[in-house]
This record gives sequence, C-alpha cells and structure tokens, in this order.
Amino acid sequence: MDTRQLEYFVAVAEELNFTRAAARLFAVQSTISAGIRSLESELGTALFERSTKRVSLTAAGARVLPEARAAIEAVDRVRSAAAESSHDIRGRLRVGIFTSLNYLDLPGLFGEFHRRYPLVDLQLTASPSGSTGLTEDVRRGRVDLAFMGLAAGDLAGFQVLELTRSRFVAVVPSAHPYAGRAEIDLADLTTQAWVDTPAGFGNRVVLDRALAERGLSRTVGAQVSELGAVAQFVAAGLGIAVIPDVAYASTEGTVVIPIEPAVRWTLSAITRPGPSPAIAALLELMAERFAVARPA
Repeated sequence: MDTRQLEYFVAVAEELNFTRAAARLFAVQSTISAGIRSLESELGTALFERSTKRVSLTAAGARVLPEARAAIEAVDRVRSAAAESSHDIRGRLRVGIFTSLNYLDLPGLFGEFHRRYPLVDLQLTASPSGSTGLTEDVRRGRVDLAFMGLAAGDLAGFQVLELTRSRFVAVVPSAHPYAGRAEIDLADLTTQAWVDTPAGFGNRVVLDRALAERGLSRTVGAQVSELGAVAQFVAAGLGIAVIPDVAYASTEGTVVIPIEPAVRWTLSAITRPGPSPAIAALLELMAERFAVARPA
C-alpha cells in the first residue's frame, strides 16, 4: 500500500461520502474509488459498506482508521525530518480557520508562511460549528492546527498558543436608547433581541456561560455564521449584540459600549502535542506576529 491510498481511505472515512472526499483531496471520484478498492484488496477485507444512499465504515474500517491516520502523520514527519538538513520544511499542513476575523489577517499570515516554507502543502478549512467543531477536528486528526475561541478549561490535552485576549463589548444601533452610555451591564441587555453566532462558536460558548453564571437569559433572534459580520446585522435593525472587541470592525449605524463587569475572551491556536516541523513553524510565526505567548 502507499500513502495516497491511506489518504483516500481517511478522507472517505471522515466524510462518509466519496464525492466530498474527492473534492477535499482535489481528485476525481473514480481515482478515490479505485484507490479504496486497491487498498481493500491488499488488506483482504472491506473497509466500507456502500449503498446508493450511504457509506459507512465496517468494523475492520473502524479499526484501521486511527492506524491509517498515524501512518500518514508518520510519513509526513519522515519527509520533514529528511528535509531539515537543508532547512526545507515540507509536508501537508491542514489548518482550521475562522472565515472572518480581520484582526488575524489570515491572508498576510499564510502569505508569509508560504514565502518562508514554499514546500509545505497548506490546506485551510472552516467548521460550520465554529470552535467546538474545530476542537473535535484537531482531536480526531482531521486538521493539524486550529484557531480557537474557547476557554482554556475546554482545551485540556492540546498544545495551546494564546494569540490575544480581549473584552466583550455591546454593539447597538446608533439610535438605540443605550447608545449614549459609557458602559453597560449584561443584565440591562437581556430585555433586547440579540444577534449572535450559532451555538458551538467559541465566543457564544463563553458568553452563554457568563450569562448562566449570573442567572441571566436572553432571546437570540438572528444567528450569523460570520463573527465579523454580526455588527452589520445590528446596523440593519435585527437586534443588539455582544462580541469580542477584536471582532468588531467600525460599522456605520452602530455604537460600541464596554461591558461591566468585564467578560473576557481568549483567541488561541491549538494542536495535538508533539507537532510536526511544519506545525511548529506556523506556531513560531504566529508567536512572532501576535507576540502574546511563545509555543511550548
């Protein structure tokens, strides 16, 4: 068997769909199918149960999956180790990202990384369930590193690089009765309709906990999957919002009010312990750019 066959197998096992796996690997579906059949023939067992409606792992496939992931990671490490003597880091680096957060300047960050390490195959992906989904992606090996808005207590078992700390602020329409306040308490906002990100996003997890700790409840009238776009929906009159101040971009028709007592949010990058040279290089670059903490 070869590494590519294992990559095909892992992609199909994680997507449980040959079409999505092919798109993820930038390959045609027939190539993925042929690679899986060849691997099954070599192993002497079926790895998937296939029907016209669904794909699922067999018992053998479920046993093989963690070993296949480990084998792919080991090959990447071998390639990187061989290249280190010539200062050329190579391999695949899968990164889970926020799709909209101007503070990070992801194009600038990854552009600089590519200039330094052009032999690294960089793959960026987002999760529809935000930080919660990205945490699971890292844990299961679907991505190598992820940007994260969850609290430190939710990240046990990961290597964590803290990128920035910020405070939550209220965002209200310019004509709102609260717009002239110098600061505001969360309790004063619970009578309003809210705009927020979906459940599972790191900022919402932190905020929901802060509300629950004070025995407060609210009504979320609109959910927006782009944290950086929340203020635009506030300006459009869909409600008020409470978001980390680094996620707010000046938006016409809105006013920002500090929250007191303060509620704090931490933006981090996480990976599994013992990162590959490519992951370590990206952590080092992020530490240079954000200068909050150094990688362990």
